[in-house]
This record gives sequence, C-alpha cells and structure tokens, in this order.
Amino acid sequence: MTADHRTHLVLENYIGGKFVPCSRHIDSYDPSTGEVYCKVPDSGTDEVEAAVQAAREAFPDWSARSPAERGQVMKKLADLMEAQLEELAQAESRDQGKTVMFARTVDVPRAVDNFRFFASSVLHHTTDCTTMDHLGCVNYTIRSPVGVAGLISPWNLPLYLLTWKIAPAVATGNTVVAKPSEMTSVTAWMMCKLLEEAGFPPGVVNMVFGTGPRAGDALVGHPDVPLVSFTGSTATAQRITERSAPFCKKLSLELGGKNPAIVFSDADLDQAVTTTVRSSFSNQGEICLCTSRIYVERSIYPEFLKRFVAAAREWKTGAPSDPDNNNGALVSREHLEKVRSFVTLARSEGATVLCGEGEDPLVLPQRNTSGYFMRPTVIAGVAESSRVMQDEIFGPVVCVNPFDGEDDAVAKGNGVRYGLAATVWTRDVGRVHRVARRLEAGLVWTNCWLVRDLNLPFGGMKNSGVGREGGRDSYHFFTEVKTITVKH
Repeated sequence: MTADHRTHLVLENYIGGKFVPCSRHIDSYDPSTGEVYCKVPDSGTDEVEAAVQAAREAFPDWSARSPAERGQVMKKLADLMEAQLEELAQAESRDQGKTVMFARTVDVPRAVDNFRFFASSVLHHTTDCTTMDHLGCVNYTIRSPVGVAGLISPWNLPLYLLTWKIAPAVATGNTVVAKPSEMTSVTAWMMCKLLEEAGFPPGVVNMVFGTGPRAGDALVGHPDVPLVSFTGSTATAQRITERSAPFCKKLSLELGGKNPAIVFSDADLDQAVTTTVRSSFSNQGEICLCTSRIYVERSIYPEFLKRFVAAAREWKTGAPSDPDNNNGALVSREHLEKVRSFVTLARSEGATVLCGEGEDPLVLPQRNTSGYFMRPTVIAGVAESSRVMQDEIFGPVVCVNPFDGEDDAVAKGNGVRYGLAATVWTRDVGRVHRVARRLEAGLVWTNCWLVRDLNLPFGGMKNSGVGREGGRDSYHFFTEVKTITVKH
C-alpha cells in the first residue's frame, strides 16, 4: 500500500493494466472517527481519455474470446477475492462506515458471487431462429458486445454494486472504464491488484477514481463510450441522460427509492416487526431497497408501533468493529447532517419522533465520538405531502402511518415519485397478488425482504430508474442484437 508522509493511504488509477499516479487528490474520511485516512485521485478528462483508449485497444482480443474463456478469468478473480475476504471486509467497513460484520457477511460474499454468477449465466443464453419456408429464408439473431462500458457505482455498497456492473459487462465481451464513488474507492483499488493474477489482459478493466462532476462527466460524455450503467441519485441520472443524449448511448439507471412496507391486520406481527426493523435500518438505512415508509392497517397500528419502536431501540449503533453492533457510521458528515435535517423538519411540522435522533442517547467509545453515527429513528404523524415522506432520506429514519383498507394502502404506497421496491405483509394469498400487481414498484416482496435471485430483473419504475439488470436483462443490456436473414 502506498502511503504519504502522514501515513495516509494514497490510491492510484488503474489504466491499461498499470497503476498510474494522479497529480490531484481528494480527502477520504473514516466515517467512524471523522478523520482523513486516504487520498483518492481527483481524475479528470485526461485520465478518462487514457482509460477509454486502453479499453478500446483491449476490446478486439477480449470480445473475440469465448464466453467460457472469459468466465474462467472471472472465476479466478472470484477465488482471489474470496481468499482476501477478511481484508476486503475490514477495508469496506473503514471506508464506508458499515459494520465489519455486514461487510463480511453481505458485501464481499455478494461481490464474489457476482463474478461467479455471470461467469456461469453467460453460458446459458440462447439466440432466436425462425424459418420462412414460403420465401426460402432462415432468420437468426446474434448478440455482440457493445464496446467500452462506462460504469459508475455508488458509496453505499461499494464493491458489491461495482462488481454487479463489471461482471456482466466483461462476461459478455465488453471492456470497462469504471468510476467508483470518491468517498468509497479503497476496495475497488484492492480488486485491481488481483486482475492481472486472475488473467485479465491489460485494458479490459480500468478504474478511474474521482468525482462525478469531473471524472464522471468526462466518462458519460465520451464519444467512444457507447454504454453507461449508473447507480445513484435521480438528479445525477438526469445529468447523465443530458450528457449522453447527443451520442444515443445505451443507459441503465438504478436510482433512488422511497420504499413502502404495507402491514395488513392479518400479518404475522412478530415476523413483520423483526424483518421491517432490518429492512428499515440495515447498513444504516443506506440501501436503495430499504424501507422508508411503513403503512399499518389502523386496527393494529398502536400495537405495531409499540413493538416496532421497542425493536428499533434494540438495534445497536456504534463502533463498526464491534460484532454486537447492527449499524456503524453514516458515510460522511454532510450526509449525516442531511439525514438529521429531515428529523428536524418532521418535528417542525408537528410529527412525533418516537425514538432515535434527539430522543435516545448514543454512547460511543472515545475514538468514535467524532464519527458520523445516528441511532435508528422512528417518526409518526408525518403528512403524506411532507418532504420527509416524499424525498429519499437514505439513512436510519422511517415514517409510520396508519391506513384504512386495501385501496388506501395502495394509494399511499404509490403516492411518491419513486417506484423501486415495496414490501407487503399479509396472510391472504389473494390480497398478496392484488396488491403486488397494483403497486408501482420494480420489486415487491411479500412477508420477506431482500430475497434476491440474480436471474431475475432488478430495477425501478418512475423516478427510480430506467432499464433492468439481472441474468437475462444484463445480458441484453450489455450486448447489441443483430438479425440476420439468409435466403437459400
């Protein structure tokens, strides 16, 4: 690891199979202490240009390899990452603020699985063929890689979501220029150290670190990057769409969420409370699929609220290294202040903060007192029109309101501009299907949360995104289809 005279870790871009120093850097903080511990390249147009050229040069050879050959390289990378699981988990925790336990059991295993899944799934896709005997013609399709893929990933699940993009891109024969979040770049840099040993030729995977306005903008606006996959905020996606429009790029945009959980009176209340606490507060609430709004049928509303608040108080927040803690720190001071501002706004509008921020003390070890910690916070009585109920908070804050009947539940669930995920709690099978069909969300879970089959489509409706990724959907997004007609 490179270090400067203050023993900060100094990252370098990975371009054309080599680590390349950068002349400008951004401070990266340890969220659990509030101290700078890492210097991240502040890349711009020149660095992106070099990475795109490296990717273009690597494309002919990589795209000519068979899917099985590419898959072997990907599986080797997965093995190498798995061998470093603990180092990657420790680094992810320090960089992002999440608990080591969460990184160890969720982030890093899923990053490994992403490479194994797409190395395998790419072997099982078939193309179409039709015959037109009356014209003496046979039609068939082929799928070809698109070229250089621009991949921009967020700070909440850094390695997990980066590999969710890189794996299908390279499996289908594309080469990659990736830009992780400047706030959480360390595990991406660590993965780059393994690429050569895994057998990736120089230029197949390039990593350019930096901010959205500089590095990200240069990448999405580059004429030789025909495809962009982005996970992040709706506002940034609008900018990406504008920058990409002159080039007619292929876009996959996985954006914000304001996900409802709808709890009917016949639900298994023990299971609903336990799982909804997890769906609301896991990873400090910094998962796009987290529950942000809970609607409870009026007859069980008081009982649910009492149990839910008690369970939220038991959800432990503190030093990420402590295995007893459920949550670590939020990613940055700015983000913590933003999340807190929603709680202040709710109070000012007359809502009731039942636990968490400003209600319960947060006792931290001495070294963590300047970290960006916040206890799980439950708010009742927020108006549906409030920004607290309408805007993505992306932190450990959830609003709970009652509803009256199925139509009211669906109307409230759909009453925001987002449509990523929803959770329904009921024992009535007919209601499960009716409500799931009517909810405007790309994913609907019933009596569970975050059960994911990687074969199935992932993505949102409305302001939660454009396009889908997943087994077949990623294959279609990262390839171009061509129809060939042969007269015999």
